[in-house]
Amino acid sequence: MADQFPRHTPATIRAPFANYSHGVEVPPNARLLVCSGQLGIALDDQIPDGAEAQTDLIFQNIEKILASAAMDLSHIVRINAYVSHRDHLAGYMRARDNYVSEPPPASTLMIVSGFTREEFVVEIEVLAARRE
Repeated sequence: MADQFPRHTPATIRAPFANYSHGVEVPPNARLLVCSGQLGIALDDQIPDGAEAQTDLIFQNIEKILASAAMDLSHIVRINAYVSHRDHLAGYMRARDNYVSEPPPASTLMIVSGFTREEFVVEIEVLAARRE
């Protein structure tokens, strides 16, 4: 795809643990879209159970945010994800891998003590870029 940016995963350091790149280069004259952290809550205020279902909903909502800026999931250059317990890592990663393009973006995954409401177990923020 013409909008892909160079990925940097040098052979001189350990390969990524999962589906992400160590670095993504955003060249001059690219538009950046910074998305706030998204939680797994639907338009009707329903919150699905579990990390995988919440991650699916979050990425569906991120797709809509990106579309409003004439972008799509392939324009994501960085993901920051937060889960509230190690038990949620596998569900998050299964769902995330359905939405991450190749080559994958840079990514950070952190375990946090919680979110604004106990029902939330995942929060995701992304940085997207598109060449003009």
